[in-house]
Amino acid sequence: MELEPAGRELRPAAAQPADAHRPQRAAAFQSTAERQLQHELAQEVLQRQRDRAQRPPGNPAVVALGRDEREPRGRQRRRALARRDGHGRDWGRADGRGELAEVELSRVEFAVVDLETTGWSPGVAAITEIGAVRVKGDGEVGGGLRQGEFVRQGEFASLVNPGVPVPPGIADLTGITDWMLAAAPRLGAVLPGLLDFARGCVLVAHNAPFDLGFLVAGCGDCGLAWPGFTVLDTVMLARQVMDPDEVPDCKLGTLAGFFRASTTPSHRALADARATADVLGWLIRRLANRGIRTLNQLSAWPNVVA
Repeated sequence: MELEPAGRELRPAAAQPADAHRPQRAAAFQSTAERQLQHELAQEVLQRQRDRAQRPPGNPAVVALGRDEREPRGRQRRRALARRDGHGRDWGRADGRGELAEVELSRVEFAVVDLETTGWSPGVAAITEIGAVRVKGDGEVGGGLRQGEFVRQGEFASLVNPGVPVPPGIADLTGITDWMLAAAPRLGAVLPGLLDFARGCVLVAHNAPFDLGFLVAGCGDCGLAWPGFTVLDTVMLARQVMDPDEVPDCKLGTLAGFFRASTTPSHRALADARATADVLGWLIRRLANRGIRTLNQLSAWPNVVA
């Protein structure tokens, strides 16, 4: 699900599930306070990955995910444990960036992911759909592929039963209803498949803090180790390479339309992941024209790579 950082236009959202005696909000939009909280929590996750990536090799320090004081302590502990495997290693470290730092972007394999959810904060909302596309260039920018094109290695898609009703505003936006989710698997049955699908890749999302926040929280809730992927945010990348005269904003629909992506974003996870993959290909093409060809060079821009 695309969600621009605070200060930019956001998708409409319905109120979170509430007590039966509590009236629903009249408008299906997230409050400013909720929006800011979600953004701050997700940014904290990315910042901690950046901090870990900057440590000297061999540093054994383990940093637990910063906890939201409003969450139950059991959930906080599960999320902290999700950062480690059975040998006590901290999977939150972005070690993959070290391995891929000098690899040509045209040779890097990317797993482009998109989520649909019941709301905006992983502390109170849940995932309803996961879509991902695994892509890779032909090893040479401008080589055997058409301009801005990736080779698609595979796709992953699943509805997820969130265990709570989908707010009406979200159902209207995505078309995902309670009836569709009734027989869907729970998150604990879906996440292992996604992590395996994305293994060895740079994880990509359009406004990565949103998707990463839900995925890290989901791993914690399900008792799974978060692999600490290197993460690339196409929103932040687009803000660096797009000319303001070309597009009015860097929303996924705007960029997909500008680049004539083969898939139109539709607020469904797999379609939006496909569109993001198309946009990523064109953004990387522009990087090559600027002489930026590796993740290490790209990381000089703030908040693009974590």
